[in-house]
Amino acid sequence: MKLYIYQHCPFCLRVLLLRGLKKLDLPVQVVLENDVETPTRLIGRKKVPILQKADGSAMPESMDIVRYLDAQFAPPLLTAAERPALDDWSERAGKLIFRLAVPRITRGDFAELATPEARAAYIEREIRAFGDLDALIAATPELLAELNPLLTELDGLIPPPDGELGESDIRLFPLLVLLSIVKEARLPPAVAAWYNALLARSALSDFSAQAQ
Repeated sequence: MKLYIYQHCPFCLRVLLLRGLKKLDLPVQVVLENDVETPTRLIGRKKVPILQKADGSAMPESMDIVRYLDAQFAPPLLTAAERPALDDWSERAGKLIFRLAVPRITRGDFAELATPEARAAYIEREIRAFGDLDALIAATPELLAELNPLLTELDGLIPPPDGELGESDIRLFPLLVLLSIVKEARLPPAVAAWYNALLARSALSDFSAQAQ
């Protein structure tokens, strides 16, 4: 099997988290942002993550891949019930986190942006999605002022660091990884404990080394 990803992609991070937590020997290939041919050959469109299975077939959709891998490699990891309050939080806060993180990711050091052409393709895509990226950087204080009360709210929702994991946790974690690229962002204590425990258990690195 092989996993095709972008390093910055929150949907790819869902699968990478499960891979790390379960210590799966699953090779990873980073696809250049302007590489349309590889994902199109595998699944008929430009999209990641993609899991190429042992039989040669390919599976898109991050949560489908997460569920498949969790079922394929016993024991199952995602045993906690759904946490609707966490999913609701992720939906509300995700919009702000993307507006904070995406402009910084376009300037970051990621393998999928390793060529000038790949970076240009990514910047063009994100301008179409988010508009003026420089203006979003300038709006950091205002965006953080909106986000910080939500982070305080999350501190009261977050499960214990050593608790059971479920799909809601898998969806939340990548948002906090994205936020790590924002230099001024701070996680409250319970959220930081949960997040750092998952980083350690999965042996993943976040983007804090290149925070801007």
